[in-house]
Amino acid sequence: MDHGVPHFELFGLHGDWSAILMTTVAAVIVFLLAVGATRTLAMRPTGLQNFIEWVFDFIKGIISSTMDWKTGGRFLTLGVTLIMYIFVANMLGLPFAVVYHHELWWKSPTADPAITLTLAVMVVALTHYYGVKMKGAKEYGKDFFKPLSFLFPLKIIEEFANTLTLGLRLYGNILAGEILLTLLAGLAVTDHHFNILGAIGGFFPMLVWQGFSIFIGAIQAFIFVMLTMVYMAHKVSHDH
Repeated sequence: MDHGVPHFELFGLHGDWSAILMTTVAAVIVFLLAVGATRTLAMRPTGLQNFIEWVFDFIKGIISSTMDWKTGGRFLTLGVTLIMYIFVANMLGLPFAVVYHHELWWKSPTADPAITLTLAVMVVALTHYYGVKMKGAKEYGKDFFKPLSFLFPLKIIEEFANTLTLGLRLYGNILAGEILLTLLAGLAVTDHHFNILGAIGGFFPMLVWQGFSIFIGAIQAFIFVMLTMVYMAHKVSHDH
């Protein structure tokens, strides 16, 4: 845990090379999965195409549970993209971590609060965009004063709270899993020397926790998409 992150500075702004690397890796993997699933489409899907179609059906179910399909059907691609990207991003740090010159280069990008909060801000911004687009600016603005006009400040606070909880929930769960994996892996090293007893003692708990982390990563991707569609439904549906 005694490592930092590879920083850089550009025009007075500080950035993190590992965050850029890992978000790119996650995006490339999702892109390759999408290309691989659509290269040889068949009426009777098998393999990767079958999996992708299952993902689409799964997201359809989430959308249908939050709003009517006529309204929510346009968000199908958004939901599929989010759940695949977040799940892949959650998984990247599970097999291993790469530390070079005491800097952590390989990790789950969703273990970085800047990444998860950026995703949350993007989602909340999209809800406002589609709310104005589908309702009109005037009607959408009135929603912030319903049912009572003096609740307007609370509605604004709610927007900020939704953004923070959406991003930090994902970040906290993924970071906690990676910290525990790092601690278990650290049992194999004592004073910079290999400790065979520690390695044996930490091996099986690490396997168990990795399996559990896959489950947690999938659940967190589902929760993120579910909340995205709930927030979207509140903004675009006329009965909210």
